[in-house]
Amino acid sequence: MARQAIRHLGLDQLWLLVSPGNPLKPAAGMAPFATRLASAQRISDGRRIIATDIEARLGTRYTYDTLSELKRRFPRVRFVWLMGADNLIQFPRWGRWQEIMHAMPMLVVPRPGATRRALAGQAAKRHQKVRLPARSGLCLPSKGAPAWILLPVRENAASATELRRKILEGTRP
Repeated sequence: MARQAIRHLGLDQLWLLVSPGNPLKPAAGMAPFATRLASAQRISDGRRIIATDIEARLGTRYTYDTLSELKRRFPRVRFVWLMGADNLIQFPRWGRWQEIMHAMPMLVVPRPGATRRALAGQAAKRHQKVRLPARSGLCLPSKGAPAWILLPVRENAASATELRRKILEGTRP
């Protein structure tokens, strides 16, 4: 998915921001931060796909605060926020979600069982007028927010939890 997003949007880099913790998810059952970071580092290439603990180093816990700080620290970078369709469904539960939509353009990645529900959900409906056609991908990084695109790829059932399990078992993800 990362490579497809890079290609579709013409990105120079894609950062995998490993969160120290999701306020909407229970800590029980979540892999430790170091394990999740190591897992992301295994799929990064260190050049175009970068695994980073920048959110932990910034001391931010909420997405809006992280995005604001990234924009402040890197004022010349044109960021695009990538979000799975499964998260778009619950997006209205996030703190300051409307402001996140206005912070930077967004690419929504299809997720099995979630994409159609996400597109029919509150966040997508509220921002339907700023949804761009998929063919506008190369323009998205330079668009002002709010703007979003659904990545035109087949749904991928892989989850971070499942990928980590396979890596621990020694099987190829």
